[in-house]
Amino acid sequence: MPTSLSGRNFLKLLDFTSDEIRYLINLSKEFKNLKLTGTPHRYLEGKNIVLLFEKTSTRTRCAFEVAGYDLGMGVTYLDPGSSQMGKKESIEDTARVLGRMYDGIEYRGFAQAIVEELAENAGVPVWNGLTTEFHPTQMLADMLTIDENFATGLQNQKLVFMGDAENNVANSLMVVCAKLGLHFVACGPAARMPGEVLVATCKSICEETGGSVTLTEDVQEACSGAHVIYTDIWVSMGEPDDVWAERIELLEPYRVTKEVMALAAPDAIFMHCLPSFHDVKTTIGAQIAEKFGVTEMEVSDEVFESNQSKVFDEAENRMHTIKAVMYATLS
Repeated sequence: MPTSLSGRNFLKLLDFTSDEIRYLINLSKEFKNLKLTGTPHRYLEGKNIVLLFEKTSTRTRCAFEVAGYDLGMGVTYLDPGSSQMGKKESIEDTARVLGRMYDGIEYRGFAQAIVEELAENAGVPVWNGLTTEFHPTQMLADMLTIDENFATGLQNQKLVFMGDAENNVANSLMVVCAKLGLHFVACGPAARMPGEVLVATCKSICEETGGSVTLTEDVQEACSGAHVIYTDIWVSMGEPDDVWAERIELLEPYRVTKEVMALAAPDAIFMHCLPSFHDVKTTIGAQIAEKFGVTEMEVSDEVFESNQSKVFDEAENRMHTIKAVMYATLS
């Protein structure tokens, strides 16, 4: 039976079957080919979407806007200061208003409960552009990138997440790896590991898909023979600046360096959802260097700029996969 996601929300990948996730990845490939060949695909002309951002972003906003325009839709962007949601108007009421005006709503912000409440009340598809707990659109881009780099595709690939393994990206990687039969390894301090309930859920999924979930503090054990080494910034958006000192001390042993990459398979790739503090060319990077003497954080500049690094392919793929999500749920 053909896969149909029409009218569905896209809130977390736990809500989708393995086949549905693969369908979205394959659809993304089709849209990428259309984009790269300059073939028009204004399949959703006449529809309108709103992007509701409580946290700012470069890739998520641009990916949704360009994807929306390519599909022929009108796009409204509401930045953190342009919406009354949660201040003068409840989440429920905001959802009911926007659902009367728009065909789809994207939310990027804080608690997963917020995007879930939007979805319960909007009456139109709601898409999660990032919450504290999950980042599902990033995962589709990541899986597409991995699939493009290995002739054997996704099945049985070993993906290692280095560093703060309790954040939304690590949580989501563990889920998508479990769903698609990859071997996920979280490598970091015991104090920053995914929650026990989510780990148990993912291990249960792996029993059906052939994947696996491993948690370890041992870098050599984790990265030996890995196909993908993945990391993220050590302090997430919204966290207080005073956690930097503690986080640097805790996570420095898990920086991705050329020595770490040398432990992996010869054809291993490096991935990062961006932005990255691999040098001091940012305001925060310069401040951290001045205050703590650290010029490279979660990844060395050598690895970030190496041929193994696929971070900009990954960033581009956000656009193609988000386009697939919007088309699949709105058509």
